[in-house]
Formats: sequence, structure tokens, C-alpha cells
Amino acid sequence: MKISEQRDAARPRPRGTERSHARRAELIAIGRKLFADTSYDALSMDDIARQAHVAKGLIYYYFRSKRGYYLAIVQDSVADLVTFASKGLGLPARDRVERTVDGYLRYAEHNQAAYRTIVSGGVGFDTEVQAIRDGVREAIVATIAEGAYGRREITPLARMGLLGWVCGVEGATLDWIDRPGLSRDVMRELLVRTLGGAMRAIEELDPAHPAPRPARRDG
Repeated sequence: MKISEQRDAARPRPRGTERSHARRAELIAIGRKLFADTSYDALSMDDIARQAHVAKGLIYYYFRSKRGYYLAIVQDSVADLVTFASKGLGLPARDRVERTVDGYLRYAEHNQAAYRTIVSGGVGFDTEVQAIRDGVREAIVATIAEGAYGRREITPLARMGLLGWVCGVEGATLDWIDRPGLSRDVMRELLVRTLGGAMRAIEELDPAHPAPRPARRDG
């Protein structure tokens, strides 16, 4: 046996589950590129397999169906967005909000088909896609609340005020990617300032949640 072969034989090989997880992650990465700007209905399983250079049966093996594959891709994409939004705990409140909003806009800009699916329901009336969307909303609300108030547990009124802002961001972002007349920097600043208005309204109705200094008119 050659020395190189001896080394290969001695090198620890990935376990079956590790190989399986790696292969699944690879397929999701491929799918994210395929669906980044292509709608769910526009790609058949044959199209996906051909463009991914894999056997169609492999996709069925890991995801059982086209829908299962797509949901896994959307969930993976959303996980990246939520992870990004949850970082920067040590930043000043306004910097953290700007970072969160900028990451949100970047995701929408570069994953337009997936973003439309998440915020507008996707494949028909899909409760699983709705659950993903609701999870994103709650994650963004919690991130903003922690940065603004120092805690994630807030009153129903404060939560509703922040949730209303998030829903408004969804609609504005959908229009922005369809009609990109504003730069991302301008769009980010606009959304951050409207958040300041929402926080001032929350404070007026619920003094237990004072608007942070950057959101105050006298700040």
C-alpha cells in the first residue's frame, strides 16, 4: 500500500449521519441559489434536479417532495436572517436597529422570490410558510424590544406597536424590491425613522416603555 493510501486509510471518515447532514446542507445551498429569484411554481422537480446536477430521487430521499424541499430552503434562509438580526447586542440601540434593518433589506433584495413567499403566504394557503413568517416577525419584534427596552418580554400594547411596524416594513419592502427607486441606505433610514415614531406612540400610551433616546424628538 502506498504512503498516501495508508494516510487515507488512517484518516477518520465521516459517519453516515454526518455525511447525510452534509449532503442535505449541500442540496439546500443549491436550492437557495435556484429559488433566489425564481418562484416555486416556475421550477419542476426535473428542472431542479437538472440544474443541481443530481438525481431527482436524491431530493425525494432527503425532502420527500418538492414542497418539503422548498420549505427546508426557506427555513434555512430565514434562520440566517434571524441569526444576523440577533447579533450586535453590544452596539448602541440605534446602531443595532440600523444593522437589523439593513440585514433585513439585504436579504429581501438578494432573495426576492423567497422573501415574497415568506411575507405573502407563498404556495397557496400554506400554514407552514405562515408559521415561518410569524416566526420572523416575532424574532424581529424581540430583537427591537431587547435593543430599545433591554428586555424581550414587553406588554401587549408595546408588542402590538412594534408588530405593526414590522408588518408595515414587510409591505414597504415588497414594494421596494418590485420598484427599486430608493437606495438601500435611504430605505433603511426611512424605516428606522418610522420605528422612532412607533416607539414614541408606544410611550404615550404605555409610559412603562419609554422610547430610547435616539427615538426621541429631543434626542
